[in-house]
Amino acid sequence: MERTLPDRKRQSPLPEFRASLIMRDMLLIHPPIAKPCEPPAGIARLAGALHAHGVPCRLLDANLEGLLWLLEQPPAADDTWSRRALKNRPHHLAALREPATYRSPARYARAVSDLNRLLAVAGREWGAVAGLADYQQPRFSPLSSADLLAAAEHPDQNPFHPWFSRRLPELLEGVATVGFSLNYLSQAVCTFAMVGWLRQRFPGVTVVLGGGLVTSWLRRPGWRNPFGGLVDHMIAGPGEEPLLALLGAGEGQRQPALPDYDLLPLGDYLSPGLILPYSAAGGCWWNHCSFCPERAEGNPYRPAPVSQALSELRGLTEKHRPVLLHLLDNAVSPALLQALVDDPPGVPWYGFARFDGHLAEPGFCQALRRSGCIMLKLGLESGDQGVLDRLHKGIDLGTASRVLENLRRAGIAVYCYLLFGTPAEDEAAARRTLEFVVRHHEAVGFLNLAVFNMPAWGEEAGEYGTEPFYEGDLTLYTAFRHPRGWDRHRVRCFLDREFSRHPAVAAILRRDPPLFTSNHAPFFTGR
Repeated sequence: MERTLPDRKRQSPLPEFRASLIMRDMLLIHPPIAKPCEPPAGIARLAGALHAHGVPCRLLDANLEGLLWLLEQPPAADDTWSRRALKNRPHHLAALREPATYRSPARYARAVSDLNRLLAVAGREWGAVAGLADYQQPRFSPLSSADLLAAAEHPDQNPFHPWFSRRLPELLEGVATVGFSLNYLSQAVCTFAMVGWLRQRFPGVTVVLGGGLVTSWLRRPGWRNPFGGLVDHMIAGPGEEPLLALLGAGEGQRQPALPDYDLLPLGDYLSPGLILPYSAAGGCWWNHCSFCPERAEGNPYRPAPVSQALSELRGLTEKHRPVLLHLLDNAVSPALLQALVDDPPGVPWYGFARFDGHLAEPGFCQALRRSGCIMLKLGLESGDQGVLDRLHKGIDLGTASRVLENLRRAGIAVYCYLLFGTPAEDEAAARRTLEFVVRHHEAVGFLNLAVFNMPAWGEEAGEYGTEPFYEGDLTLYTAFRHPRGWDRHRVRCFLDREFSRHPAVAAILRRDPPLFTSNHAPFFTGR
């Protein structure tokens, strides 16, 4: 098949061209599909940095706008359900923005289910399965660079094409550079379809890719860029500095900048009020866990000074008055937790933390609750001490028990994460995890059950006889031979037939908000 995309080099533009970019706008795009319940923190932080250095930019939450557009399309199927679901669409959208809906789990589940099914029906014409939290199009795998290039060659085969082919020209006048924040596999195919369309219609625009997924690609050992003829620049890690340098935005001291959410449709997200995301650090302050993707990719811990984080949180909450603050850190540091106790943000908040000595103190948990903390996400991973020790989790089960009880008494909900099938675990250890959860079921509000994926490039991978897991040159994980025979099939059978069917566990799992999971769970805590 003859290529229709222009042959472009990945090298930086000529200096005189780069210098001229600062006189023109940049467009930052958050592509489909990710959960449309809160504004995208990545492009908001980039916008804040650009504006602080005199660079004009525009923001497009293509995920939110594209999903809302797709929901408005008449379903091809002319059946009773489709007609009823389309008729009820505006009521379901309104319901997800109303606090009262979250006091009725059945009403909430109905709204989410109907909207998700409408998206799935709307995507069928293109051979895609779209949803509120995921996207699949079998013809184009996000794990294959050839498939992503094919998605770029044929943007008209993407279900969002009728929307973005009209929407993007409205925003591109005067724009020299377009940046995509590509964080999840569920965004990859749509991102490349949009990039391909840009290349065909606006070949002079500079295209930049960044975000979590792009960082994972670039940090792979021996990475060779397969997108050089399509994408001008790919950025790993925090994008503020590289983007400012690319745009020629002056030299010298870079000043901290407040994330800028003003250009996003803050009233349109599918939540009962504004959820404001905020990141105080990149990487993880613990950074010792075996098989951790952060370690495998060599991502350093980059915390903002606590005083800066508190100042930014205060400024953002005073300006936007969110109903909920979402701390995005891999694990909120003990220093920041203490600072939030001493200087509360003034709105309810939640985020990831670790089972550590701070939370083992009842008084500290009570103070956290007074600071506005309504839920903590905690990665226990296993209820077997031997497994935790071999994984270098730094978690003592006795401490974990005290933490769970302290949080329960303080009125802070726990969203607990468990990981099954690690090389350190066997079936007996998995049963001890079940026993631990059952003993503490009154303190565990929500559960996330995951089956272990071996990072393909971690230092431990070679010890276990790795073999192909997913087809595709962009896969980040590998299959392995479990030293105890506790393979994925046996793990899934255990989870389905034993773990999830225990009455205490089943009751917890039923509380999990469908599709939106932890992003909406704080609204179901009853606090």
